[in-house]
Amino acid sequence: MNATADGRCVSTAPLDLETIRRTAQEVIADGARIEQPDEIATIITLLRGVLELLIPEVETLTGRHPREHVPAICARACLGESRMRLRLGNGDTPAVRLSTAQRLARSALALADHYERLGEPS
Repeated sequence: MNATADGRCVSTAPLDLETIRRTAQEVIADGARIEQPDEIATIITLLRGVLELLIPEVETLTGRHPREHVPAICARACLGESRMRLRLGNGDTPAVRLSTAQRLARSALALADHYERLGEPS
């Protein structure tokens, strides 16, 4: 971990995009059912952590591209959506909890894609 100029801690370890994608895809798979409240709470917490890792990484990558760079524009929109999803509550019913987990998982997948696309040389 390293501290940024504004005092936030950022990871210097590479992101495990394969694990992030596999976890997210399991949550959004057709017919995914997670019945146990403890299990879904753990998954939601895990996915929130994934977004908290991906958001600053993707944000840094968007800053390396011109404002009119279309992939960076798309990534910025995804960043806003991901931040909004971080503010979602966990939900009071199993169906709402699963929906919350699936929304977080979709954001994680999208951010992982942007991370790869923006990290490639232009």
